[in-house]
Amino acid sequence: MIIEIPSPLPPPRSVVLGGPGTYLCAMQDIHHSLSDCHLCADRFARTATAHSPRPVVWFRPGARILIIGQAPGMRVHTSGIPFDDPSGDRLRNWMGLDADPFYDKSRVAIVPMGFCFPGYNAKGADLPPPRLCAETWHARVMNALGDIPLTLLVGAHAQAWHLGRGKGVTPTVRAWRDHAPRRFPLPHPSWRNTGWLKNNPWFDADLLPDLRARVSEVMND
Repeated sequence: MIIEIPSPLPPPRSVVLGGPGTYLCAMQDIHHSLSDCHLCADRFARTATAHSPRPVVWFRPGARILIIGQAPGMRVHTSGIPFDDPSGDRLRNWMGLDADPFYDKSRVAIVPMGFCFPGYNAKGADLPPPRLCAETWHARVMNALGDIPLTLLVGAHAQAWHLGRGKGVTPTVRAWRDHAPRRFPLPHPSWRNTGWLKNNPWFDADLLPDLRARVSEVMND
């Protein structure tokens, strides 16, 4: 059974910016404001790790691929580098990308639903990303990025926000052809989902070849 933390986020609110020159100004403003964001400081202080906010901001205009995930884990919180863990190794394998192109901000933007590590619950699992983060930042970042040829929706939170609630990860990923070639819903690449991958061989046999072909296409366009 696939492991996902419940409590999907609401759909985004539309934000319309001005002309093409607005993107760079908006991006500079968002980078500065988001990097300094401490909206969840009190919430994080009450977790077992009692950590301070550290937004992981990894995007710039002109990216060809947008990865929308859940939230940084503790290792990423420490390094400040998104997907700097075994989940990232698996995701890069799914995409057919080495680390260098994956971490090229001019080509790949990484926008989680929560920009900071949310802490652990009583069982030691990552807490879900706070709603406040997505409600404050997600639409602003998406509009500043503009049109991107390929978006990967990684996990339940990203899929609920962009595709709507209620279907669950497995049916949503199974229906990936309904959203391709511009969007690919994916399970979270965590080791916790290794069993799900074994029980759903169509993911490796059918979805991943198309995903890798599309990644190659947009990266080399």
